[in-house]
Amino acid sequence: MRLKVKKRFLFFIIAALIYTLGFNLLPESVDLNGGLVAAMPLILASIGYFILLPFLYWRWMIKAGNGKSWKLLLILSLSCMMARYSYPENIAQHFEFITWLRYPLIGILLLIEFYLMFTIVKGLWQARKLSGDPRVHIANKYPDDDKKQMLALTMAWEPASWYYAVPRFSRNHVPALARLSLKSASGWYFAGTLLVLMLLSGGSYFLLNGWSETLAIIVASFIFYSVIFLCANFRVSRHYSVYLTDSQLVINASFLNFIVIELSDISDIRTGSWSKAQAPELLTLGRGESANIELSFSCEQSYAGMVGMAEEKVTKLRLNTENPEQLKQALLPLNGIKLAS
Repeated sequence: MRLKVKKRFLFFIIAALIYTLGFNLLPESVDLNGGLVAAMPLILASIGYFILLPFLYWRWMIKAGNGKSWKLLLILSLSCMMARYSYPENIAQHFEFITWLRYPLIGILLLIEFYLMFTIVKGLWQARKLSGDPRVHIANKYPDDDKKQMLALTMAWEPASWYYAVPRFSRNHVPALARLSLKSASGWYFAGTLLVLMLLSGGSYFLLNGWSETLAIIVASFIFYSVIFLCANFRVSRHYSVYLTDSQLVINASFLNFIVIELSDISDIRTGSWSKAQAPELLTLGRGESANIELSFSCEQSYAGMVGMAEEKVTKLRLNTENPEQLKQALLPLNGIKLAS
């Protein structure tokens, strides 16, 4: 897992822990004249809500992920909301404003999101008759708008999963140039994850059936529906991890993550051996402790991770492929590539 992704997960875990402790450990009332000891739980909760979490959000979500500074308001607003419902009543009343302020903020955000959803669904509908991976078409449709592109990619993952899961739909897919070394390409791994998925689906039904049969059916069906995603993940990893379409190089690091690179943006290709541990900040795709091919770019490229929910800008990319020389030789004749000495 990439360091930036680890930071995001760690932030969410810490935030959930701090808010949970606040709701469970803060007293219903506090005497501010009772001294430091009486106010200590409130002080610690306030430090966590309004100092620690905003600081971590700034360092791990905004700075590390090249996010917008205004998004710091989101975590501050969330902390105000948590304070309103978790602080002692005589203190929580001072956060009453957030219960009124949230409605216009939510309304504005919903209007923006609905507009984006409308334009994205419209774009997906217009691209319904195009052949090939729907995600590639979406990446090409919004090359200069990262927010629209990432949101559209997240939505495009659903039709893309059907495209890859059903062999007939992808029967005209261009052949792969190379194959990344991926655990998800293993037949045993696919069989094991499929078995786990079926056990989870059946187990959820039996656990929830005594409480609500309708809910049990919904949850079990939702879990089992992931079979489509698993099949797509296996076929992409095994057959289409690195391929060329038109003037673009497409790299799938399993079905969860992918990147589309204009061939004219590739400035350098190297083969060799590079340890992942020596450059943890450098994006490396493929399992194993080292990479065997390196691509450098003349401008930043957008790497879509976690089905488009996480974006990363890269100027250099390392791959661990099963046939690095084959990939290098396939890219050599293409214009815009300058080989390193």
